[in-house]
Amino acid sequence: MASKAKTVFVCNDCGAQVVRWQGQCPQCKAWNTMAEQIVAPAPAAAGTGAAARFAALAGEGGQVLQLNGVDAREEARISTRMEEFDRVLGGGLVAGGVVLLGGDPGVGKSTLLLQTLAMLAAGLPVLYVSGEESAAQVALRARRLQLDAGALRMLPEINLERILARLREHAPQVVVIDSIQTLYCEALSSAPGSVGQVRECAAQLTRYAKQTGTAMILVGHVTKDGALAGPRVLEHIVDTVLYFEGDTHSSFRLVRAFKNRFGAVNELGVFGMTERGLRGVSNPSAIFLSQHQQEVAGSCVLVTQEGTRPLLVEIQALVDDAHSPNPRRLSVGLEQNRLAMLLAVLHRHAGVGCFDQDVFVNAVGGVKITEPAADLAVLLAIVSSLRGKVLPRTLAVFGEVGLAGEIRPAPRGQERLREAAKLGFRWALIPRANAPKRAPEGLQVKAVERLEEAIDWLRTLE
Repeated sequence: MASKAKTVFVCNDCGAQVVRWQGQCPQCKAWNTMAEQIVAPAPAAAGTGAAARFAALAGEGGQVLQLNGVDAREEARISTRMEEFDRVLGGGLVAGGVVLLGGDPGVGKSTLLLQTLAMLAAGLPVLYVSGEESAAQVALRARRLQLDAGALRMLPEINLERILARLREHAPQVVVIDSIQTLYCEALSSAPGSVGQVRECAAQLTRYAKQTGTAMILVGHVTKDGALAGPRVLEHIVDTVLYFEGDTHSSFRLVRAFKNRFGAVNELGVFGMTERGLRGVSNPSAIFLSQHQQEVAGSCVLVTQEGTRPLLVEIQALVDDAHSPNPRRLSVGLEQNRLAMLLAVLHRHAGVGCFDQDVFVNAVGGVKITEPAADLAVLLAIVSSLRGKVLPRTLAVFGEVGLAGEIRPAPRGQERLREAAKLGFRWALIPRANAPKRAPEGLQVKAVERLEEAIDWLRTLE
Protein backbone atom coordinates (compact mmCIF):
# COMPACT_ATOMS: atom_id res chain seq x y z
CA MET A 1 0.00 0.00 0.00
CA ALA A 2 1.31 3.43 -0.92
CA SER A 3 2.45 5.65 1.91
CA LYS A 4 0.48 8.78 2.64
CA ALA A 5 2.00 12.02 1.38
CA LYS A 6 3.60 14.16 4.04
CA THR A 7 3.89 17.92 4.27
CA VAL A 8 6.67 20.23 5.37
CA PHE A 9 6.98 23.99 5.65
CA VAL A 10 9.55 25.62 3.37
CA CYS A 11 10.90 29.17 3.61
CA ASN A 12 10.21 31.12 0.42
CA ASP A 13 13.41 33.15 0.95
CA CYS A 14 16.14 30.65 1.81
CA GLY A 15 14.50 27.24 1.26
CA ALA A 16 14.90 26.01 4.84
CA GLN A 17 12.48 23.22 5.85
CA VAL A 18 10.71 22.58 9.15
CA VAL A 19 8.03 20.05 10.07
CA ARG A 20 5.75 22.58 11.82
CA TRP A 21 4.77 26.08 10.85
CA GLN A 22 6.75 28.90 12.46
CA GLY A 23 6.27 32.62 12.21
CA GLN A 24 10.02 33.20 11.77
CA CYS A 25 12.36 31.14 9.63
CA PRO A 26 15.01 29.56 11.90
CA GLN A 27 17.62 29.80 9.13
CA CYS A 28 17.38 33.32 7.63
CA LYS A 29 15.24 34.89 10.42
CA ALA A 30 12.66 36.22 7.91
CA TRP A 31 9.08 36.59 9.12
CA ASN A 32 5.96 35.01 7.55
CA THR A 33 7.85 33.20 4.80
CA MET A 34 7.03 29.59 5.74
CA ALA A 35 4.71 27.89 3.21
CA GLU A 36 3.30 24.38 3.32
CA GLN A 37 4.40 21.92 0.63
CA ILE A 38 3.70 18.28 -0.17
CA VAL A 39 6.65 15.91 0.10
CA ALA A 40 6.73 12.64 -1.84
CA PRO A 41 6.68 9.74 0.68
CA ALA A 42 9.25 7.51 -1.00
CA PRO A 43 10.30 6.95 -4.57
CA ALA A 44 9.36 3.30 -4.27
CA ALA A 45 6.11 1.99 -5.46
CA ALA A 46 3.05 3.73 -6.69
CA GLY A 47 2.53 6.66 -8.99
CA THR A 48 1.73 9.19 -6.34
CA GLY A 49 5.25 10.48 -5.74
CA ALA A 50 6.76 13.56 -7.33
CA ALA A 51 8.90 11.52 -9.77
CA ALA A 52 5.90 9.58 -11.02
CA ARG A 53 3.80 12.70 -11.33
CA PHE A 54 6.43 14.53 -13.37
CA ALA A 55 6.90 11.46 -15.54
CA ALA A 56 3.19 11.48 -16.22
CA LEU A 57 3.41 15.17 -17.06
CA ALA A 58 6.16 14.47 -19.55
CA GLY A 59 3.95 11.82 -21.13
CA GLU A 60 6.99 9.78 -22.19
CA GLY A 61 7.78 7.79 -19.04
CA GLY A 62 10.97 9.77 -18.41
CA GLN A 63 12.58 8.85 -21.73
CA VAL A 64 15.27 11.03 -23.30
CA LEU A 65 14.05 12.27 -26.69
CA GLN A 66 15.73 13.60 -29.81
CA LEU A 67 14.37 17.14 -30.26
CA ASN A 68 14.13 17.01 -34.06
CA GLY A 69 12.14 13.79 -33.78
CA VAL A 70 9.39 15.28 -31.59
CA ASP A 71 6.04 15.68 -33.34
CA ALA A 72 5.37 19.41 -32.79
CA ARG A 73 2.38 20.28 -34.93
CA GLU A 74 0.89 23.76 -34.87
CA GLU A 75 -2.74 23.36 -33.79
CA ALA A 76 -5.52 25.79 -34.57
CA ARG A 77 -6.31 28.22 -31.78
CA ILE A 78 -9.70 28.38 -30.12
CA SER A 79 -11.27 31.76 -30.80
CA THR A 80 -13.06 33.32 -27.82
CA ARG A 81 -15.49 35.06 -30.22
CA MET A 82 -14.31 38.39 -28.73
CA GLU A 83 -11.81 40.13 -30.99
CA GLU A 84 -10.14 42.17 -28.25
CA PHE A 85 -9.72 39.12 -26.02
CA ASP A 86 -8.23 37.12 -28.91
CA ARG A 87 -5.80 39.97 -29.59
CA VAL A 88 -4.43 39.90 -26.03
CA LEU A 89 -4.14 36.10 -26.09
CA GLY A 90 -2.17 36.23 -29.32
CA GLY A 91 -4.94 34.90 -31.58
CA GLY A 92 -7.07 32.83 -29.21
CA LEU A 93 -6.81 30.06 -26.63
CA VAL A 94 -4.23 27.31 -27.13
CA ALA A 95 -5.06 23.66 -26.46
CA GLY A 96 -3.21 22.69 -23.28
CA GLY A 97 -2.41 26.34 -22.49
CA VAL A 98 -3.05 27.80 -19.05
CA VAL A 99 -4.03 31.48 -18.72
CA LEU A 100 -3.95 33.42 -15.45
CA LEU A 101 -6.29 36.44 -15.39
CA GLY A 102 -5.85 38.84 -12.46
CA GLY A 103 -7.56 42.08 -11.54
CA ASP A 104 -9.12 44.18 -8.80
CA PRO A 105 -12.40 43.02 -7.20
CA GLY A 106 -15.43 44.02 -9.27
CA VAL A 107 -13.47 45.01 -12.37
CA GLY A 108 -15.31 42.46 -14.54
CA LYS A 109 -13.17 39.28 -14.65
CA SER A 110 -16.06 36.89 -14.02
CA THR A 111 -18.31 38.80 -16.42
CA LEU A 112 -15.79 38.59 -19.25
CA LEU A 113 -15.19 34.87 -18.78
CA LEU A 114 -18.88 34.03 -18.39
CA GLN A 115 -19.59 35.85 -21.66
CA THR A 116 -16.74 33.99 -23.36
CA LEU A 117 -17.87 30.55 -22.21
CA ALA A 118 -21.51 31.26 -23.09
CA MET A 119 -20.46 31.97 -26.70
CA LEU A 120 -18.09 28.98 -26.86
CA ALA A 121 -20.66 26.57 -25.39
CA ALA A 122 -22.64 26.59 -28.63
CA GLY A 123 -19.89 24.64 -30.40
CA LEU A 124 -17.50 23.27 -27.75
CA PRO A 125 -17.78 21.38 -24.45
CA VAL A 126 -16.91 23.93 -21.76
CA LEU A 127 -17.08 24.05 -17.97
CA TYR A 128 -17.27 27.01 -15.59
CA VAL A 129 -15.98 26.11 -12.11
CA SER A 130 -17.17 28.66 -9.57
CA GLY A 131 -15.56 28.71 -6.15
CA GLU A 132 -16.83 32.15 -5.14
CA GLU A 133 -20.48 32.14 -6.24
CA SER A 134 -23.30 29.65 -6.06
CA ALA A 135 -25.00 28.23 -9.13
CA ALA A 136 -27.97 30.54 -8.56
CA GLN A 137 -25.75 33.63 -8.46
CA VAL A 138 -24.02 32.69 -11.71
CA ALA A 139 -27.39 31.98 -13.36
CA LEU A 140 -28.70 35.38 -12.26
CA ARG A 141 -25.67 37.11 -13.76
CA ALA A 142 -26.12 35.25 -17.05
CA ARG A 143 -29.78 36.28 -17.11
CA ARG A 144 -28.89 39.89 -16.29
CA LEU A 145 -26.41 39.94 -19.17
CA GLN A 146 -29.00 38.28 -21.44
CA LEU A 147 -26.59 35.49 -22.39
CA ASP A 148 -27.63 32.42 -24.34
CA ALA A 149 -26.20 30.03 -21.75
CA GLY A 150 -28.40 26.99 -22.38
CA ALA A 151 -25.43 24.77 -23.29
CA LEU A 152 -23.08 26.17 -20.63
CA ARG A 153 -22.19 23.72 -17.85
CA MET A 154 -20.98 24.90 -14.47
CA LEU A 155 -19.63 23.31 -11.30
CA PRO A 156 -19.85 25.09 -7.92
CA GLU A 157 -16.96 23.42 -6.10
CA ILE A 158 -13.74 24.30 -4.26
CA ASN A 159 -12.33 20.81 -3.57
CA LEU A 160 -9.50 20.15 -6.04
CA GLU A 161 -9.87 16.37 -6.06
CA ARG A 162 -13.59 16.59 -6.90
CA ILE A 163 -12.94 19.19 -9.60
CA LEU A 164 -10.32 16.98 -11.28
CA ALA A 165 -12.69 14.00 -11.12
CA ARG A 166 -15.44 16.00 -12.89
CA LEU A 167 -12.98 17.25 -15.49
CA ARG A 168 -11.94 13.68 -16.33
CA GLU A 169 -15.59 12.62 -16.42
CA HIS A 170 -16.88 15.37 -18.77
CA ALA A 171 -13.64 16.13 -20.69
CA PRO A 172 -14.34 19.80 -21.55
CA GLN A 173 -12.13 21.59 -24.07
CA VAL A 174 -12.20 24.95 -22.25
CA VAL A 175 -12.30 25.32 -18.45
CA VAL A 176 -12.54 28.44 -16.29
CA ILE A 177 -11.52 28.22 -12.59
CA ASP A 178 -12.97 31.18 -10.68
CA SER A 179 -10.84 31.54 -8.67
CA ILE A 180 -7.61 29.70 -7.89
CA GLN A 181 -7.42 31.25 -4.41
CA THR A 182 -10.68 29.57 -3.33
CA LEU A 183 -9.56 25.98 -4.06
CA TYR A 184 -8.02 23.59 -1.56
CA CYS A 185 -6.23 20.26 -1.82
CA GLU A 186 -7.04 17.59 0.77
CA ALA A 187 -3.36 16.61 1.05
CA LEU A 188 -2.61 19.99 2.66
CA SER A 189 -3.95 21.11 6.01
CA SER A 190 -3.64 24.84 5.36
CA ALA A 191 -6.60 27.08 4.50
CA PRO A 192 -7.68 27.90 0.93
CA GLY A 193 -5.73 30.84 -0.45
CA SER A 194 -2.53 30.07 1.44
CA VAL A 195 0.75 29.91 -0.45
CA GLY A 196 0.95 26.12 -0.30
CA GLN A 197 -2.64 25.58 -1.41
CA VAL A 198 -2.40 27.99 -4.34
CA ARG A 199 0.87 26.45 -5.53
CA GLU A 200 -0.34 22.85 -5.31
CA CYS A 201 -3.76 23.50 -6.86
CA ALA A 202 -2.24 25.47 -9.74
CA ALA A 203 0.39 22.78 -10.35
CA GLN A 204 -2.16 19.94 -10.49
CA LEU A 205 -4.56 21.88 -12.74
CA THR A 206 -1.69 22.82 -15.07
CA ARG A 207 -0.60 19.18 -15.16
CA TYR A 208 -4.11 18.11 -16.11
CA ALA A 209 -4.31 20.75 -18.87
CA LYS A 210 -0.99 19.64 -20.40
CA GLN A 211 -1.88 15.96 -20.28
CA THR A 212 -5.33 16.32 -21.82
CA GLY A 213 -4.87 19.35 -24.11
CA THR A 214 -7.52 21.34 -22.26
CA ALA A 215 -7.44 25.13 -22.53
CA MET A 216 -7.70 26.44 -18.97
CA ILE A 217 -8.22 29.94 -17.57
CA LEU A 218 -7.46 30.60 -13.89
CA VAL A 219 -8.83 33.71 -12.20
CA GLY A 220 -6.43 35.22 -9.67
CA HIS A 221 -6.93 37.75 -6.89
CA VAL A 222 -4.63 40.75 -6.52
CA THR A 223 -3.16 42.40 -3.45
CA LYS A 224 -3.67 46.03 -2.45
CA ASP A 225 -0.43 46.81 -4.32
CA GLY A 226 -1.90 45.44 -7.56
CA ALA A 227 0.27 42.29 -7.71
CA LEU A 228 -1.21 38.81 -8.06
CA ALA A 229 -1.87 37.23 -4.67
CA GLY A 230 -0.11 34.01 -3.79
CA PRO A 231 3.37 32.70 -4.59
CA ARG A 232 5.38 34.20 -7.43
CA VAL A 233 5.78 30.69 -8.84
CA LEU A 234 2.11 30.87 -9.86
CA GLU A 235 3.05 33.23 -12.70
CA HIS A 236 5.90 30.94 -13.74
CA ILE A 237 3.70 27.83 -13.88
CA VAL A 238 1.13 29.24 -16.31
CA ASP A 239 1.67 30.04 -19.99
CA THR A 240 -0.03 33.44 -20.10
CA VAL A 241 -0.52 36.15 -17.48
CA LEU A 242 -3.17 38.81 -18.11
CA TYR A 243 -4.07 41.78 -15.92
CA PHE A 244 -7.56 43.27 -15.99
CA GLU A 245 -7.29 47.01 -15.33
CA GLY A 246 -9.95 49.65 -15.00
CA ASP A 247 -11.24 52.52 -12.92
CA THR A 248 -14.56 51.97 -11.16
CA HIS A 249 -15.52 55.50 -12.19
CA SER A 250 -14.98 54.72 -15.89
CA SER A 251 -16.86 52.39 -18.19
CA PHE A 252 -13.70 51.29 -19.99
CA ARG A 253 -11.58 48.26 -19.07
CA LEU A 254 -8.10 47.27 -20.26
CA VAL A 255 -6.76 43.72 -20.48
CA ARG A 256 -2.96 43.69 -20.71
CA ALA A 257 -0.65 40.72 -21.35
CA PHE A 258 2.47 40.61 -19.17
CA LYS A 259 3.55 37.10 -20.13
CA ASN A 260 2.58 35.03 -23.15
CA ARG A 261 4.38 31.95 -24.43
CA PHE A 262 2.13 31.91 -27.48
CA GLY A 263 2.02 35.59 -28.47
CA ALA A 264 3.31 39.11 -27.94
CA VAL A 265 3.68 40.57 -24.46
CA ASN A 266 2.39 44.03 -23.54
CA GLU A 267 -0.54 43.43 -25.88
CA LEU A 268 -3.59 45.50 -24.95
CA GLY A 269 -7.30 44.80 -25.30
CA VAL A 270 -9.86 47.55 -24.68
CA PHE A 271 -13.41 46.85 -23.52
CA GLY A 272 -16.40 48.99 -22.68
CA MET A 273 -18.68 47.96 -19.80
CA THR A 274 -22.37 48.05 -20.82
CA GLU A 275 -25.63 46.76 -19.36
CA ARG A 276 -25.13 43.56 -21.34
CA GLY A 277 -21.55 43.00 -20.26
CA LEU A 278 -18.22 43.84 -21.84
CA ARG A 279 -17.94 44.84 -25.48
CA GLY A 280 -14.73 45.30 -27.47
CA VAL A 281 -13.80 48.87 -28.46
CA SER A 282 -13.02 48.98 -32.18
CA ASN A 283 -11.21 52.37 -32.06
CA PRO A 284 -9.49 52.58 -28.66
CA SER A 285 -7.52 55.71 -29.61
CA ALA A 286 -10.76 57.70 -29.38
CA ILE A 287 -11.09 57.11 -25.62
CA PHE A 288 -7.53 58.27 -24.94
CA LEU A 289 -7.98 61.62 -26.73
CA SER A 290 -9.82 64.45 -24.96
CA GLN A 291 -12.48 66.28 -26.91
CA HIS A 292 -11.70 69.96 -26.34
CA GLN A 293 -14.11 72.58 -27.62
CA GLN A 294 -11.08 74.76 -28.27
CA GLU A 295 -7.34 74.18 -28.34
CA VAL A 296 -5.64 74.47 -24.96
CA ALA A 297 -2.03 74.76 -23.85
CA GLY A 298 -0.32 71.83 -22.16
CA SER A 299 -1.72 69.10 -24.42
CA CYS A 300 0.25 66.89 -26.80
CA VAL A 301 -0.81 63.70 -28.61
CA LEU A 302 1.54 60.72 -28.26
CA VAL A 303 1.60 57.75 -30.64
CA THR A 304 2.45 54.85 -28.33
CA GLN A 305 2.78 51.16 -29.07
CA GLU A 306 1.02 48.53 -26.96
CA GLY A 307 2.17 45.13 -28.18
CA THR A 308 1.34 45.05 -31.89
CA ARG A 309 -1.19 47.90 -31.69
CA PRO A 310 -0.36 51.61 -32.10
CA LEU A 311 -2.49 53.89 -29.90
CA LEU A 312 -2.89 57.64 -29.81
CA VAL A 313 -2.93 58.95 -26.24
CA GLU A 314 -3.22 62.56 -25.15
CA ILE A 315 -0.54 63.69 -22.70
CA GLN A 316 -1.60 66.64 -20.54
CA ALA A 317 0.77 68.80 -18.51
CA LEU A 318 0.16 71.59 -16.03
CA VAL A 319 3.05 73.83 -14.96
CA ASP A 320 2.33 76.30 -12.15
CA ASP A 321 4.29 78.46 -9.74
CA ALA A 322 5.52 76.49 -6.75
CA HIS A 323 4.23 77.65 -3.37
CA SER A 324 6.77 75.70 -1.32
CA PRO A 325 10.58 75.40 -1.29
CA ASN A 326 10.30 71.94 -2.87
CA PRO A 327 8.36 72.04 -6.17
CA ARG A 328 6.09 69.06 -6.79
CA ARG A 329 6.64 66.51 -9.56
CA LEU A 330 3.57 64.33 -10.09
CA SER A 331 2.72 62.00 -12.98
CA VAL A 332 -0.32 59.77 -13.53
CA GLY A 333 0.03 56.95 -16.03
CA LEU A 334 3.74 57.71 -16.55
CA GLU A 335 6.89 56.90 -14.57
CA GLN A 336 7.50 59.61 -11.99
CA ASN A 337 11.28 59.12 -11.72
CA ARG A 338 11.60 59.52 -15.47
CA LEU A 339 9.71 62.81 -15.28
CA ALA A 340 12.36 64.27 -12.95
CA MET A 341 15.10 63.13 -15.33
CA LEU A 342 13.36 64.66 -18.36
CA LEU A 343 12.99 68.01 -16.59
CA ALA A 344 16.75 68.03 -15.96
CA VAL A 345 17.43 67.30 -19.66
CA LEU A 346 14.98 70.05 -20.66
CA HIS A 347 16.84 72.60 -18.54
CA ARG A 348 20.35 71.53 -19.51
CA HIS A 349 19.94 71.13 -23.28
CA ALA A 350 16.98 73.36 -24.18
CA GLY A 351 17.41 76.12 -21.60
CA VAL A 352 13.87 75.70 -20.25
CA GLY A 353 13.90 75.60 -16.46
CA CYS A 354 11.11 74.38 -14.18
CA PHE A 355 13.09 74.45 -10.93
CA ASP A 356 10.63 76.90 -9.34
CA GLN A 357 7.49 75.33 -10.88
CA ASP A 358 5.13 72.55 -9.87
CA VAL A 359 4.83 70.07 -12.77
CA PHE A 360 1.86 67.70 -13.16
CA VAL A 361 1.60 65.23 -16.05
CA ASN A 362 -1.32 62.96 -16.90
CA ALA A 363 -2.08 60.31 -19.55
CA VAL A 364 -5.74 60.67 -20.53
CA GLY A 365 -8.07 57.69 -20.21
CA GLY A 366 -6.32 55.93 -17.35
CA VAL A 367 -3.82 54.16 -19.62
CA LYS A 368 -0.37 53.35 -18.19
CA ILE A 369 2.54 54.14 -20.50
CA THR A 370 5.86 52.46 -19.77
CA GLU A 371 7.76 52.86 -23.05
CA PRO A 372 10.41 55.64 -23.31
CA ALA A 373 9.00 56.80 -26.66
CA ALA A 374 6.64 59.02 -24.63
CA ASP A 375 9.54 61.31 -23.57
CA LEU A 376 9.26 63.84 -26.39
CA ALA A 377 5.48 64.22 -26.05
CA VAL A 378 5.80 64.75 -22.28
CA LEU A 379 8.40 67.49 -22.70
CA LEU A 380 6.46 69.29 -25.44
CA ALA A 381 3.33 69.26 -23.28
CA ILE A 382 5.35 70.75 -20.39
CA VAL A 383 6.84 73.49 -22.61
CA SER A 384 3.38 74.23 -24.03
CA SER A 385 1.93 74.71 -20.56
CA LEU A 386 4.89 76.71 -19.26
CA ARG A 387 4.85 79.16 -22.17
CA GLY A 388 1.10 79.15 -22.70
CA LYS A 389 1.65 78.14 -26.33
CA VAL A 390 -1.06 75.93 -27.86
CA LEU A 391 0.17 72.97 -29.89
CA PRO A 392 -1.76 72.11 -33.06
CA ARG A 393 -4.58 69.64 -32.44
CA THR A 394 -3.45 67.65 -35.50
CA LEU A 395 0.14 67.15 -34.29
CA ALA A 396 1.27 63.64 -33.25
CA VAL A 397 4.61 63.03 -31.49
CA PHE A 398 6.82 60.15 -30.41
CA GLY A 399 10.50 59.69 -29.56
CA GLU A 400 12.82 58.86 -26.68
CA VAL A 401 14.92 61.67 -25.21
CA GLY A 402 18.44 60.77 -24.08
CA LEU A 403 20.44 62.40 -21.29
CA ALA A 404 22.56 64.18 -23.88
CA GLY A 405 19.47 65.80 -25.41
CA GLU A 406 19.39 63.51 -28.46
CA ILE A 407 16.09 62.16 -29.84
CA ARG A 408 16.38 58.39 -30.07
CA PRO A 409 14.28 56.20 -32.39
CA ALA A 410 11.20 54.23 -31.35
CA PRO A 411 10.30 50.74 -32.62
CA ARG A 412 7.63 50.31 -35.32
CA GLY A 413 7.76 53.93 -36.42
CA GLN A 414 5.96 53.28 -39.72
CA GLU A 415 2.98 51.70 -37.98
CA ARG A 416 2.72 54.67 -35.64
CA LEU A 417 2.70 57.11 -38.55
CA ARG A 418 0.03 55.13 -40.42
CA GLU A 419 -2.20 55.14 -37.32
CA ALA A 420 -1.82 58.91 -36.96
CA ALA A 421 -2.62 59.48 -40.63
CA LYS A 422 -5.65 57.17 -40.42
CA LEU A 423 -7.11 59.30 -37.60
CA GLY A 424 -6.70 62.55 -39.56
CA PHE A 425 -3.49 63.99 -38.09
CA ARG A 426 -1.62 66.38 -40.38
CA TRP A 427 1.73 66.78 -38.59
CA ALA A 428 4.13 64.28 -37.03
CA LEU A 429 7.25 65.16 -35.03
CA ILE A 430 9.50 62.10 -34.86
CA PRO A 431 13.16 61.04 -34.41
CA ARG A 432 15.31 61.36 -37.51
CA ALA A 433 16.13 57.66 -37.40
CA ASN A 434 12.39 56.92 -37.84
CA ALA A 435 12.02 59.21 -40.88
CA PRO A 436 10.16 57.29 -43.62
CA LYS A 437 11.20 57.25 -47.26
CA ARG A 438 7.62 58.13 -48.10
CA ALA A 439 5.26 59.67 -45.56
CA PRO A 440 1.64 58.44 -45.35
CA GLU A 441 -0.76 60.45 -47.46
CA GLY A 442 -1.94 63.66 -45.81
CA LEU A 443 0.75 63.57 -43.09
CA GLN A 444 3.68 66.00 -43.02
CA VAL A 445 6.62 64.52 -41.13
CA LYS A 446 9.29 66.56 -39.33
CA ALA A 447 12.29 64.48 -38.23
CA VAL A 448 14.62 65.90 -35.55
CA GLU A 449 17.87 64.81 -33.90
CA ARG A 450 17.99 67.08 -30.84
CA LEU A 451 15.51 68.25 -28.22
CA GLU A 452 16.28 71.94 -28.83
CA GLU A 453 15.61 71.39 -32.54
CA ALA A 454 12.15 70.02 -31.76
CA ILE A 455 11.28 72.97 -29.49
CA ASP A 456 12.53 75.50 -32.06
CA TRP A 457 10.41 73.84 -34.78
CA LEU A 458 7.24 74.39 -32.75
CA ARG A 459 7.66 78.15 -33.17
CA THR A 460 7.33 77.77 -36.94
CA LEU A 461 3.89 76.14 -36.69
CA GLU A 462 0.81 78.24 -37.18
